[in-house]
Amino acid sequence: MTSTRKSIAIDMDGVIADTITNFIAWYEKDFGIRIGKEAFHGKPEMEGLPDNAVRKYVYSPGFFRSIPVMEGAKEAVLKLAEKYDIYIVSAAMEFPQSLIEKYEWLHEHFPFISWKNIIFCGDKGIIGTDYMIDDHVRNLDVCKGKTLMFTAGHNAGIESHTRVNNWNEVLELFDKEVGE
Repeated sequence: MTSTRKSIAIDMDGVIADTITNFIAWYEKDFGIRIGKEAFHGKPEMEGLPDNAVRKYVYSPGFFRSIPVMEGAKEAVLKLAEKYDIYIVSAAMEFPQSLIEKYEWLHEHFPFISWKNIIFCGDKGIIGTDYMIDDHVRNLDVCKGKTLMFTAGHNAGIESHTRVNNWNEVLELFDKEVGE
């Protein structure tokens, strides 16, 4: 039987998983230098840290497993799951070693998301949900449904999608959407 509920695709990195905080923590551990989040503002994530560190970390065992949960994400996704079919969608194929770490991370932090609702892919254009929450324009641009761009340093100044700055704003938007 097909669900009559609307569906939401939710990205992992930069949306429910706070990758920038983890990049900064790993860099400080390696180099003893604390870099602020502003280092990632207005540039691609790969250019956020010196020494090509971001590229090194995304290929390092343990990086994806140790990412902290984005503030408010777990509670918001739980609330959304009451009314919507939730799919966690991550373009994980670029860093294939991340697959098991991402799966384990989701199992630990979002155990209420069924394995049937986890999609690891390369191109999110195949995703046919009613909504997509993502921090990358390239993923939102190919979405067939309504899009929400989760604010990140690399998407500063982009206004082609509805912007949300945090999970409270996501919940407010969906409350308006269903007329509550």
